[in-house]
Amino acid sequence: MSDAEKTMNDSGQIPVPLAPLNGLSPLLSPDIHTIILGSFPSRESLAARQYYAHPRNQFWKLLSAVLDDDLVSLPYEKRLDRLLGHGIGLWDVISLCDRVGSLDSRIRNAVANDFTLLKEICPRLEKVCFNGKVAGAYAKRLEAAGYRTVLLPSSSPAYANRSFGDKLVLWKRALD
Repeated sequence: MSDAEKTMNDSGQIPVPLAPLNGLSPLLSPDIHTIILGSFPSRESLAARQYYAHPRNQFWKLLSAVLDDDLVSLPYEKRLDRLLGHGIGLWDVISLCDRVGSLDSRIRNAVANDFTLLKEICPRLEKVCFNGKVAGAYAKRLEAAGYRTVLLPSSSPAYANRSFGDKLVLWKRALD
């Protein structure tokens, strides 16, 4: 940071530059037909190195109900195995960013994942579901690559404007 950049912020402190955050590795397989893309992992997920690790995130509960398979009670690695068994992969649209906290609205300097890999790694992939609006902003890129895209209501606890039941109806419709 140059001397010119070392100006005080409103609280009288000199801002400290953020270290970029790296996302999680994708859950991909040649056999998946659907992938669910989130925006970027929460602090809890990054710390645990697990997708949707925040205890109030409804992701695993929604998928358990949609798939009629109790993923919630399983250890994380078994959840991933079961998900692949259902032909569903996981990834995020953002590979690298700056962010304080876990809110999508605080993401800065986002770098998108390289989705060109999907055609080669996942030849049966047909549908891309986006977990929330920030992830959904990438839909046109994946539509242009020939995938059917669906925007899901976010499973995040920060987006509680819809009930679990309302979200479940939309998730079932998208993943059937």
